Amino acid sequence: MAAVSRRYDCSDPMERTRGIAEAVSAVRRGELVVLPTDTVYGIGADAFTPAAVNALLEAKGRGRDMPSPVLVGSVRAAQALVEDFGTYGQDLVDEFWPGALTLVCRANSTLAWDLGDSKGTVAIRMPLHQLTLELLKETGPLAVSSANRSGAAPARTAKDAETQLGESVEVYLDDGTSGEADPSSIVDLTGAVPRLLRAGAISEDRIREVCGVLLSDEDEPTEHAEEPAEPAEAAKSEEPAEAAKSEEPADTAEPVEIAQAEAAEPAAPAEPAGPVETTEATSGTDAPATSAEERPRQ
Repeated sequence: MAAVSRRYDCSDPMERTRGIAEAVSAVRRGELVVLPTDTVYGIGADAFTPAAVNALLEAKGRGRDMPSPVLVGSVRAAQALVEDFGTYGQDLVDEFWPGALTLVCRANSTLAWDLGDSKGTVAIRMPLHQLTLELLKETGPLAVSSANRSGAAPARTAKDAETQLGESVEVYLDDGTSGEADPSSIVDLTGAVPRLLRAGAISEDRIREVCGVLLSDEDEPTEHAEEPAEPAEAAKSEEPAEAAKSEEPADTAEPVEIAQAEAAEPAAPAEPAGPVETTEATSGTDAPATSAEERPRQ
């Protein structure tokens, strides 16, 4: 538990700079931070520090059976965390990232991390939020779930998150009301054909237009698809996420985002009321290889 929590008003340029720096330091110490996303506010921790991830789950009041989604600051960072997006996944990334789409993929088996009982998968998302992308460039991938106690309403403001999470969080980055109430949409890419696990900020029809084929709840699972644990956030309309993986902010949603469900996606937070312009949002370019997020730990 944080000794003293601090909330930073990111509408003030100096507070914003100071807040991001303090959040980066807190993450490196294994502390928790609350961050805004394009959906709802998320609670985040270093994805490669098991004690920090456990603290995140404890702060939310959820178990290891609901692993956290992961938020990344670039496509390149995401590619290092998964086995392979495949053609379907890459098409979805090209169309919707940064944005309110969480992808559940087979995790890179060489990485030294523990997000919970993820069954070898990871729910991953790149949020469309300038402040959070700046933070992710410094911290690297964050385990992020929606900034709320499990079963409670997702936080749309930093104050809402602070009311629920209190001093379990070291730093609160306050960037006003989050973009939208809808959590991220979640697509499972672990089978031969993409499967929609949750329709959120991005409609099923839009996703199907990009994939060409998309299974949903009405369809029988393919023999190749091992359904990831259903993220609690989808079931409870939470988000991190991206989650992560997620709850985004949130979504976190926060698969392992519907159990892994943000961001995030805090848990998962809903997508853009007014997309925040970023260089990655329009060009899809990746962060320089020197950024922290480009160096996943093994």
